[in-house]
Amino acid sequence: MTTAPSPTRSTAEPTNALDRFFEISKRGSTIGTEIRGGLVTFVTMAYIVILNPIILSGSADVTGATLEFSAVGAATALTAGVMTILFGVITRLPFGFAAGLGINAFVAFSVVGQVTWPEAMALVMINGLVIVLLAATGLRKMIFDAVPFQLKIAITVGIGLFIAFIGFVNSGFVTATGSASPPVGLGVGGSVATVPTVLFIVTLIVTGVLVARKVKGGLLIGLVSGTVLAVIVEAIWHLGAAADDNAGGWGLTVPTLTGSPFGLPDLSLIGAVDFSFDFSKVSLVAIVMIVFTLVFSNFFDAMGTMTGLAKEADLANENGDFPRIKSALVVEGVGAIVGGGTSSSSSTVFIESGAGIGEGARTGFANLITGGMFLLAMFLTPLTSIVPTEIAAAALVIVGAMMMAQIKYIDLTEFSVLLPVFLTVTVMPLTYSIANGIGAGFVSWVLIQALSGKARKISPLLWIVAAGFVVFFARGPIEALFGVA
Repeated sequence: MTTAPSPTRSTAEPTNALDRFFEISKRGSTIGTEIRGGLVTFVTMAYIVILNPIILSGSADVTGATLEFSAVGAATALTAGVMTILFGVITRLPFGFAAGLGINAFVAFSVVGQVTWPEAMALVMINGLVIVLLAATGLRKMIFDAVPFQLKIAITVGIGLFIAFIGFVNSGFVTATGSASPPVGLGVGGSVATVPTVLFIVTLIVTGVLVARKVKGGLLIGLVSGTVLAVIVEAIWHLGAAADDNAGGWGLTVPTLTGSPFGLPDLSLIGAVDFSFDFSKVSLVAIVMIVFTLVFSNFFDAMGTMTGLAKEADLANENGDFPRIKSALVVEGVGAIVGGGTSSSSSTVFIESGAGIGEGARTGFANLITGGMFLLAMFLTPLTSIVPTEIAAAALVIVGAMMMAQIKYIDLTEFSVLLPVFLTVTVMPLTYSIANGIGAGFVSWVLIQALSGKARKISPLLWIVAAGFVVFFARGPIEALFGVA
């Protein structure tokens, strides 16, 4: 049996205090290499400044209120900049931070159907506090090790399919038929019939080619190219916004250039949180399960990402541990608190940081560059507001495909593994709920493994989590039993 090599170290002496603090020479890097790596990481992550506002501002909460696109964009850039720099300084690791895909989808498409936006962001902050507590006590790593590897991967894959499905719907490529069977269909009347949907397909193909050819920043280039094309098309044909009498119009955003592309950032969403939950409208059981699902999604996705990035940077040992791991886990929890406080959703480590690592970044100094670029991006949020939903939808599908690739790490030869994985992956998009998918996977895993004679292999923690999801799925009858509105 072979073991992973120990982290690479250089015998070069540090040249100055900056070098000494970030261990640049010690890790075999240079300041120039760190700068390049930080810039590459920003380019590969910059799409989140466009994509996160599209996801969050596209959903109305339980009162019908929505978030302003430009305000979410500014908050997203601010949070990403601050958290990336903070993480780099504290952990000295080259991992960029931004609003987490998956968790923002859960907040936008599941949570705000039950609470208001300020209440949803308060729940995101509570989720962060729980994660910080778990990380500081060492429980986070213990829990991570207790959950089956197959379920961790299945959740990532399921979120990917969910995000892709949202992209297909937002682009008009998949539409509701209004019939019981089939409930959904292709485009309009079974065909692609609108120009915006055609541009979605074009953007999807162009972006796919760029990503396939490993072009750095391919996702961002695809988004920008598709938006430019959409602006040109709108200037020529004046499609306008979609309406009952204009089915061929743009979904949520009409791509027109108005005013200056630069402007002072709208930071009105900072501090827009509300911890005074109205339990006459949402039950305590529902609140607890929302927080649980937020913690679970944040918890495992971030740990898996950090472990993978540390290995890619050759900073992890044979057990997968890397320098300042406890501090990294604590700061990642702080990202959720800050993201909730700015209404940009939980901020977490981005797997796209691997692009900067591939460019040579090995220390937190690269994060200073990435974070600084995000802070500058706050002043470009007026430019991001012209991205039409149909173009952004192509990026959602691409990201979903990337997350789907994780399925290759699961051995599906045993049906006791296959069924829980299958339920996790399919229930998410089909019920439009990440929580439902996670719950279906956990409950089915525990029951099938236990009834197949493998009960001793199930962690006691997993039994507790599965029982909690049983309560979650039965919360309607339970609330009725106790007379909860």
